[in-house]
This record gives sequence, structure tokens and C-alpha cells, in this order.
Amino acid sequence: MSQNSKPPAGSAGAQSEENKLPQNAAGMAGAAPEAKTRVNKTVFFGSAIGVVAIALWAIFAKENADAVIGAMVSWVSTNMGWYYFLIVTAVVVFVLVVALSRVGKTKLGPDHSKPQFGMFTWAAMLFAAGIGIDLMFFSVSEPVSQYLAPPQGEGGTAEAARQALVWTLFHYGIAGWALYALMGLALGYFSYRHNLPLSIRSALYPIFGKKIEGPVGHAVDIAALLGTIFGIATSLGIGVVQLNYGLNFMFGIPENLAVQIGLIALSVVMATVSVVAGVEKGIRRLSELNVILALALMLFVLVTGKTNFLLDGIVQNIGDVISRFPGMTLDTFAYDRPTDWLNAWTLFFWAWWIAWAPFVGLFLARISRGRTIRQFVLGTMTIPFMFILLWISVFGNSSLDLIMNGNAAFGEAAMSHPERGFYSLLAEFPAVPVTAAVATFTGLLFYVTSADSGALVMSNFTSHLKDADSDGPEWMRVFWAVATGLLTLAMLTVGGVATLQNATIVMGLPLSLLLVLIMLGLYKALRVENTLNDSYRASLPGIITGRSSDQRSGRTWRQRLSRAMSYPGRKQTTRFADTVAIPALQEVEAELKAQGAETALTIATVEACGIQSIDLQLAMGEERPFKYQIYPVQYETPSYATRRVDPDDHYYRMEVFSLEGSRGYDLMGYTKEQVITDVLDHYEQHLEFLHLNRAAPGITVMVEDQVAKDNWESDFETQEETK
Repeated sequence: MSQNSKPPAGSAGAQSEENKLPQNAAGMAGAAPEAKTRVNKTVFFGSAIGVVAIALWAIFAKENADAVIGAMVSWVSTNMGWYYFLIVTAVVVFVLVVALSRVGKTKLGPDHSKPQFGMFTWAAMLFAAGIGIDLMFFSVSEPVSQYLAPPQGEGGTAEAARQALVWTLFHYGIAGWALYALMGLALGYFSYRHNLPLSIRSALYPIFGKKIEGPVGHAVDIAALLGTIFGIATSLGIGVVQLNYGLNFMFGIPENLAVQIGLIALSVVMATVSVVAGVEKGIRRLSELNVILALALMLFVLVTGKTNFLLDGIVQNIGDVISRFPGMTLDTFAYDRPTDWLNAWTLFFWAWWIAWAPFVGLFLARISRGRTIRQFVLGTMTIPFMFILLWISVFGNSSLDLIMNGNAAFGEAAMSHPERGFYSLLAEFPAVPVTAAVATFTGLLFYVTSADSGALVMSNFTSHLKDADSDGPEWMRVFWAVATGLLTLAMLTVGGVATLQNATIVMGLPLSLLLVLIMLGLYKALRVENTLNDSYRASLPGIITGRSSDQRSGRTWRQRLSRAMSYPGRKQTTRFADTVAIPALQEVEAELKAQGAETALTIATVEACGIQSIDLQLAMGEERPFKYQIYPVQYETPSYATRRVDPDDHYYRMEVFSLEGSRGYDLMGYTKEQVITDVLDHYEQHLEFLHLNRAAPGITVMVEDQVAKDNWESDFETQEETK
């Protein structure tokens, strides 16, 4: 890979034993790196035993399992329905406030990090991971069910038709993606900006501190994994039933458990192949193909169906969702409670989204490094929903149009046997053998992308990863793919899709408590980010631009122009490091030590270019240490450069880095006194930050007394890839 710049290595170089401080090259103080990825035995065996035990209980004690799950669902529906509505609404409000506030500009990673994936690939991956074959299942069956048997009012009316689409979009819409956004935001922020492990427990560090490495953290990860695997199993169970009918529709293959077992086995094999290939080669390619086929199928129905009616319906559906969404989020049906309807629809969907949130959130974080909080939240909540809105409007309105024009048999089939609805709708359009085959293949891809993404994420949950960009071992991904298939089979043998739905409602309840803690942890951490931003504004404005030293020096305009037009090569940059940067930071360190400060100065040669980096750190007691690093960053010389000094057409900038990443300006051309002035500007800003944060002391450091890992290299490699 050609490399545009070689990143800083904050932990490289010599360092005196007595003055070792937390070093960080990716964000803030972080967790110590693992020598290699290894199994988290407590979480792995705890969750694996739990999953296998539940699966065996369901297989060998079907009646007991069905009765216990039914009783638990009844209790949750009666006593905790209000809580599900409240927690989902709170999450929607929280993530939107965070995204739209000042802190929304904060990146999921160092300040200089760039997104790894382009917008289309990113959107395809987050959509395919978050919504699977169940979208095909419910895009016909739910609008029909809500139209014929609405929760309130008379069915079969024009108002019932409007409400049918609104309820479907409500259950598949913004609220659910807000849950994904919250979990992904927490995981990405704490992992990529604070160097904590890419696991659920990391989001609770501001609350529990180092205790997350003990029983508290293990319990959180086990609970998250158990809820996750039930959410995935529900989707896969729905997918098996849907695919089974698709094969029956096309080839006359019978609908029975034996065929479903074969489909589960096939999906496990395909998921295993995909997940072993990893995100780049496996999941990414399947996700992109998945979205393309789904778009083609949707456009076919739009063009060959009643196009004008469907377009009118899309516009009206958008308006109805916007106008009715706020009231629906807190509509608990307190005065006329349709208990069975709530269990089958809203409560199930909210619990299902919650159960999927750790899985999808971790996956979204894994593919979203370098994006700002605002980009991540708004993208997650809108990009997939726009596709979902079009999909449900096209297929849902097409279904309602058939019923409203007298096809009662279709309506009865879609409501009583929801897995048949999608294929029954396609049968009303031309070229049904082709469209049914495309639908089946698309459904299979949806199924596999959910299974392989789930296996990948669960292997990460149960591993101590070498770094945040690593994945769990291949054998563990295979294990979780098989375990998910086993659990899906177990729940199908008990009572089919209904039992999977009920189990999801139960498992979603404890996970919802975790969401409350995550919001609290994020609030505490992001409040520190706000304080940091305030400290920059309250300090000398030149810190932000790197020009304060230049302005105070009395430098002439000709000198400034000469510096601006200079593109220094390796020799010139090495000379600057040796004669200006190193002596400047040595003088500052000597004076700090004379004042009684605990400092560490690291001078290390960067292998890629042979130029030295200089890293000064100052301990600040229990608070975040001060860091000022000068690092050589390589760039290609632009075509407009008037003087080319490097035969390889590269030039170097000696950029300033703090704990949050590159400050984005160059010191080349500065004098020693100007560099010292710049260091003091940053030091005064850091003191201002600690002063503004004095109301909550001791929370500016996320992880104490550990050497952080170096994540800058991946950021600069990503920056090169995205060019």
C-alpha cells in the first residue's frame, strides 16, 4: 500500500524508567495492548454454556419451555410495557441531542482520522447488518395485518390503510435505528478515541472505572451476548420460514422442520465462509450485492405495478410518519389496551431492536472509525431508514392495493401465514419465476449477512482483541455461527416464530437497563469533550491555527510567504528536528523539571522516513496528562509547488499532536523560541481545560497507569485508501 504519511508512534522510543507516563498515539489514555488476540474465557464459557443450556432445554423440554417463556412475556407486557416505550423514546432524544450539539463534531477516533469506507459501502454494510430477511417478511405481512386488524378503530378503511403503513414504518424506523446509533456511538467513541477495548463494558468506564475489567464487565458482556444471540436467532428463524416457503413456491419443496434444518445448516456453512473471509472480503461484498439486488427487486415492483399510486403513497407515508411519530413513541394504549397486539408488534419490535443493539452497534462502530458523532448518528438514523421507507411503501402499498381491489384471499393468506405474503404478492406481477428466484437469493444473502456479522461480533465480544481493528479468532467465529443455528433450531421446535418473538421480549428487558447506563457513561465522557472545546476557545486563539507564535515573533510578510511556499524534503526536515524542535522541547522539559514537574521526553526515529519525532509528556496527578508531540508526516508534493526539494516528490510537515490527535498545523520554519511559545500555548490551554473541568475532577483520564497502543498508522493508511 502506498503511504501518504507515516503516523506518529507515541509510545516509541527511549523513556527513563522513573519517568514513565501513559503514552497515547490514538486519542486519550488507553488500555494496554494485547500481544495477540486471545479468548476471554470468563465471557466465552459463561455465554456459551448459557446458550447451549437454553437450546437443549428448548429441544428436550418443549412444553415446559413454551409455558415458562409465555408466562414471562405476559408479566413483561402487563407490568413493563410503559418502560419499553419510555426507554426507546429517551434513546431517540438522547442521540439526537448529542449529534446536534457542539460535541457532535467530535470524531470516533483521533482528530486526524478519516473514514475507512466510502459512503455507499458504509451505508450498505450498516443496512445489511441491521436489517435482514425479516424486512421481506414484515414488509407485506405487517401492513396487511394492521390494515385488516388495527389496534384501534375499524379495519379495512382508508384511515386503517394509512395507519397500517405508519405502524409498519414506526416499528422499522427511526426509533430502532436510534438504539443502534446509541450502542455504536458508545463503542466507537470509547474504543477509537479512548483506546478502551471494543466491547460493551468499555461504555461503562466513566461509571465503574477499572471495575469493568472484573466481574462487573464480564456480567455486562455476557448479558449483552445472550440478548444478542436471541435477537439474531429470531431474525434467522423468520428467515428460515420465509426461505422454506420460497422453495416451496418455486420448486414444491415441502414446508417442514427437516427442510428448515437443512436451510439452517446451509446458512451456517455460508456464514462461516463469509465471516472467516472477514469484513473486507466477505461481509462487505455480500452487503453491497445484497443492497443492489434488493433495489432491483423494489424498482421492478414500482415500475410494473401501479406506479402513480405507489409514488403518491410514498409521499403520503412520509408525511404521516413525520406528523404522527412524536405521539406514537409514547402511546402506551393506557385506556384501551390491545395486549395481544402490543405483544405481537410494538413490544416485540422494541425488545428485538434492543436485543440487536449490542450486535449491530459493535459492527457499526467497527466500520465507522474516523466519522464524527454527528455523521455517525444522523447517517445511522436516516440512510437505512430512507431505504426501508421506500421498500415498505412500495411493497406495503402494493399489498393494500390488491386487498382494496377485492383480492381478499391474498389478504387472508398474508395475515394468517406471513411467510407467504411476499411471494404471494410477487405472483401478482409478471415474470414471477425470475422475481421469486431473485427474492429467494436476496433473502438468502440477507440471512447470511446477518449470520456472519453476528458471528463476527460475538467472537469479538468473547475475545481480548489485540487492537480495536482486530477480530476474534476464526474458530470462535465458526463456533458462534453454529451456536446461533442451534439456538434458532431449538426455538423453532418449541413453537416457531412466535416463541422466538416471545423469548426476544424477555431477553430485551435486562439489556434495556444497560442502555440507561450507557447513556449515563456517554453523558459524563462527552461533558469532558465539551470542556475541552471550551478550553480552546477560552485560551489563546492561535492554538487552534498554530499561528500565535508566528504572529508574536514579528516575522515579516516575506518570511511568512517563503515559509508558506516551502515544501521541505527529508534533509531539511531532519535539520529542523535536530536544531530546532529537539532543543526547544529539551529546554522546556528542563525548566519543567526545575519547577518540580514529573515529565518524560521521548525522542524516537520514525522508521518510514528516518526523521526523529519528539514527544513531551507531563503528569497532572489524577487528571489527563499533558502531551505535546512533534511528528514528521509525509505528503506528496502538489503540482503547484514552485520548488521541489525531494527527488521522490514528497515533502514533510512537522505536525503538532496532542492526546486527541493532530492539531492540523506545521511547525517547519519556526524558530526555537517560537516552538517553545507554541508548547506553552498548548500547556496553558490544557490547564484551562482542567480548570473548566474542576467541578468533576478525576474523570478526564479514561484509563490510568497503562501504556496506550498506537492506532495512528491505521488512520493514515485509511486516509490514503480513501483518496
